[in-house]
Amino acid sequence: MPVVHTYCSAPISESAREALKTAYGRAIEAVPGKSEAWLMCLFEGSTPIYFAGDDSEPSAYVEVGVFARSEVPAAAWERFTEEVTPAISRELGVDPSRLYISYGWTPSFGWNGANF
Repeated sequence: MPVVHTYCSAPISESAREALKTAYGRAIEAVPGKSEAWLMCLFEGSTPIYFAGDDSEPSAYVEVGVFARSEVPAAAWERFTEEVTPAISRELGVDPSRLYISYGWTPSFGWNGANF
């Protein structure tokens, strides 16, 4: 159950959402056992974001969460960051220096009225 939640200070167009959804779908395969088949993507544009006390340039914050029985290897997160940073920068106009990506995993995840 991977989830990628993207917040951006600039508006997010439909074409940008589609491109990022595709990029996230490919990149999530870096996490063992994960694929686009279960990926949920959320997008929130025009979100007030101050980076280093400044909101004059576009900034973004991306949260990635997965259901896993054990901790996800750091190398998987590193690969995800390497793969999606250029797409986020291109599609949202965010300089990579104004982008944070947060990662997390949980051994409990609800779906379809029950928990895994």
